[in-house]
Amino acid sequence: MTSMPGLVAVGDNCLDVYLMSGLLTVGGNALNVAAQWQRSGRPARYFGAVGEDAEGEMVLAELAAVGLSSNDVERRPGDTALTLLREEFGERNFLLECLGVGENYMPAPEHYAHIAAADWVHLGTNANKELVRLLVADKVPFSVDVSTAHLVLPLDGVPLVFASGPDTIDTPVEPLLAAISAAGARQVVLTCGRRGSYFDDGASIVHAAATPIDVVDTCGAGDSFIATFLTGFRCDRLSGAEALHRASVAAAETCTHIGGFPQQPRPIPDWLLAKYASSIIDAQGA
Repeated sequence: MTSMPGLVAVGDNCLDVYLMSGLLTVGGNALNVAAQWQRSGRPARYFGAVGEDAEGEMVLAELAAVGLSSNDVERRPGDTALTLLREEFGERNFLLECLGVGENYMPAPEHYAHIAAADWVHLGTNANKELVRLLVADKVPFSVDVSTAHLVLPLDGVPLVFASGPDTIDTPVEPLLAAISAAGARQVVLTCGRRGSYFDDGASIVHAAATPIDVVDTCGAGDSFIATFLTGFRCDRLSGAEALHRASVAAAETCTHIGGFPQQPRPIPDWLLAKYASSIIDAQGA
């Protein structure tokens, strides 16, 4: 009997603070991807860092609730990452993005040994450049989400890149796909909102339409897309087009609830609002 592939997500986590509704959830690209894998019954691990603060305790509690081990998360002096959001009609306006102790995260050597042995590794946004280079050098199968910072990371030899592209139909996607490929990425997935998604496997480009949905919150939709595409394409051996479609459906489902994966949103504590009061006032007055 063949065991299921081991999947590892590395990098960002955060508290998503919804100021208009007075709620917060636990998220972050890498954490959301790992949570979605775990929820789907895939053996998953998440490696990252949180601060030695109450916010870090919230992240660790949510990890435990979804079945991920807190032993893979490092506690470091400083602040846990946090994003302040002003939500309107299901869309998010970012007022503040604090990367905290997770900024430029490089796993400890004992953690890297587990990461390098995984069947597939996904790096979240704002990944450490040296970690990208190390995974390439060690021939680890992995992907990275560059979001809209398309060419900031060293992409030479990266097996799979996820990126955000234009959602307007009159803007061609081919130049962006070509630029990321020219930077050294072997395969590229481009998500373009309502326009759908594209997969360039180095030989051809396939497209899948977006799945229509009544949006509650777009937070984490792209992360659900990534988690589902990877399990479909890498684990279940679906074609690129089939994996894109399955991922589109999963992303749409995530838009039907608050947060990047199903969880019980917490009320925003008064102490957290006080801690970031100046940032909230400055951002809302801008």
